[in-house]
Amino acid sequence: MELASLKELEAAIAIARRGTFRAAAIDLGMSTTALSHTISRLEAGLGVRLFNRTTRSVSLTDAGRLFVQQVGPTLKDLHAALDLVRAHRETPSGTIRINAAPFAARAIISPLVLEFLRRYPDMNVDIVTEGKLVDIVKDGFDLGVRVEGLVPSDMIAVSLGRPQRHAVVGSPEYFGKHGKPMVPPDLLNHRCIRVRLPDGSLFRWRFEKDGEPVQIDVRGPIALDEASLTRTAVLESAGVGYLFEQDILSDIEAGRVIRVLEDWTPPYPGLCLYYPGRRNLSAGVRAFLDLAREFSRKAA
Repeated sequence: MELASLKELEAAIAIARRGTFRAAAIDLGMSTTALSHTISRLEAGLGVRLFNRTTRSVSLTDAGRLFVQQVGPTLKDLHAALDLVRAHRETPSGTIRINAAPFAARAIISPLVLEFLRRYPDMNVDIVTEGKLVDIVKDGFDLGVRVEGLVPSDMIAVSLGRPQRHAVVGSPEYFGKHGKPMVPPDLLNHRCIRVRLPDGSLFRWRFEKDGEPVQIDVRGPIALDEASLTRTAVLESAGVGYLFEQDILSDIEAGRVIRVLEDWTPPYPGLCLYYPGRRNLSAGVRAFLDLAREFSRKAA
């Protein structure tokens, strides 16, 4: 048989890692059809089937499991060697893959990511947002962005400087009809826009004042899991919302919404960029980390 190409090996490992052709194709920046053809060529060259495929699922064959066990670590070593060589380039190039919580991605996109792309036009940044915490090494990411307390202990963290803060808001029309809550328990008498967490549970709104923590299991007609949807519901006077300050600050400043209970929402530790210390960093990742440290010093 002819030697398999690097593209074919990466395709097989991506499918094994992600569990579906569609997700793997997105990671690889190619169409699902092109990925299917790539795997078919690899299987034809090997003379064995690596995946059992139906219209609903994809699973490894015995030969596929052996392939992943043997080829996966070798492919990682190969990429590490390539990254080590690229690190000697004067001008960084390539792609950085970042996994972040949705609100974290919104927090870094303008001050950090876009500035990085302006400084290094040969670089690409691929950001994947999801609420659950993932293993960035296993899932093929270079960097992660999470709240400080959620960074895994085996990772190296770079503080992004700015503390996080929540804001409780409602539209002028809503508060004109229903009045403003003065203390957190008053929210039990309001229509609140509930927050659904990635595990499906409903978030209890958290407050603190003078060292006294309070959690309120609010009630309301709608539960949402995305900040932009909550913002829309607040602007449409559907109820009171609980959002990260950066997601609603422009509306507060413009008077489109009114902030309440501000003295009950103190700042807390902010976001961190993190990465595995045992990996050889590419020139692009090192440049991104340097910019993150610069950003952190300015934000502090």
